[in-house]
Amino acid sequence: MIPVPGPLRLTRTDTADAVRIELHGDFDYLDADRLLDSVSAVLAGPGTLRDLHLDCTDMAGVDSSGLAVLLMIRRRTDAAGVRLHLDGRPTALERILQVTGTLDYLTNPHAINRSAGSTASTAERVSAGSQEAIKSRSSGQDPST
Repeated sequence: MIPVPGPLRLTRTDTADAVRIELHGDFDYLDADRLLDSVSAVLAGPGTLRDLHLDCTDMAGVDSSGLAVLLMIRRRTDAAGVRLHLDGRPTALERILQVTGTLDYLTNPHAINRSAGSTASTAERVSAGSQEAIKSRSSGQDPST
């Protein structure tokens, strides 16, 4: 089935410890927040959720707003101790994830510890290190010496 461009439609299926949300249509600035709202509602539910599957098979297109929402969803699922799965990634989504360097962050499971406090992800630690290097350069210090 070829995805049909148009407004984003979401279909949700719940099981005992997982939720599947299918995305149909364009995942862009017009509708990206609808997915975030839907995922936020799922995460606010009873604490038995272990896995969140976003089925992107029928996603027609994606833009930077869609990517920003996926990154926000990843942060929220990690904080809730829920594993995020991006299933059926179409070529357009795969390409934007590769070009932006977010493929591994969004598709590899992180170690999740429900009993411990929130810990920084690898991407957040790398980002913090990059910020320190930028601060050093802007103050005239050479971080390589």
